[in-house]
Amino acid sequence: QMPGTARHDREMAIQAKRNLSKTTDPVERLRLQCLARGSAGIKGLGRVFRIMDDDKSRTLDFKEFVKGLNDYAVMIDKEEAQAIFRIFDKDGSGTIDFDEFLITLRPPMSNARKEIIMQAFRKLDKTGDGVITIEDLRGVYNAKHHPKYQNGDWTEDQVFRAFLDNFDSPYDKDGKVTTEEFMNYYAGVSASIDTDVYFIIMMKNAWKL
Repeated sequence: QMPGTARHDREMAIQAKRNLSKTTDPVERLRLQCLARGSAGIKGLGRVFRIMDDDKSRTLDFKEFVKGLNDYAVMIDKEEAQAIFRIFDKDGSGTIDFDEFLITLRPPMSNARKEIIMQAFRKLDKTGDGVITIEDLRGVYNAKHHPKYQNGDWTEDQVFRAFLDNFDSPYDKDGKVTTEEFMNYYAGVSASIDTDVYFIIMMKNAWKL
């Protein structure tokens, strides 16, 4: 778990459940159902879709989409599922791109929040190539404090890898974290924090920005 997420997660889940009864917007309802499971809820839906995507096309047709939602135990009726599918199937091809779907499902963030997330990203991305790797983390992230490193279970590289896996797309763990993946992760965290000021303070403290 990253700094400052666990305790917000519970508050956010409760808030999401509460807001569910108020909103009629189908995309917002789906978003809230995911967030009711915590900040990794949207990522979890992505994992289910990934499993559905047998032909590795990174797209889903309506049947796969509905099956994915059911497997993830999202409460949704067919009309609502169709409405959501139509919103995402912009070109009317009968399939949706699920990377795009997950980005749209991501809770909206203010520019101030996006900016501080990017500052943290740039700090970690020492090589400046737009991807965070194990190499980037050396000297930025201290593995020595990790309990599994201290008791000899893990090497420094294993600690780094586990750290990157926090942010990595759940269906595509390649030990590289892109801007998109980093943003997705923090969008979940951000949803649990009401004010920009507080979010920015949390990020500054977590990343010593």
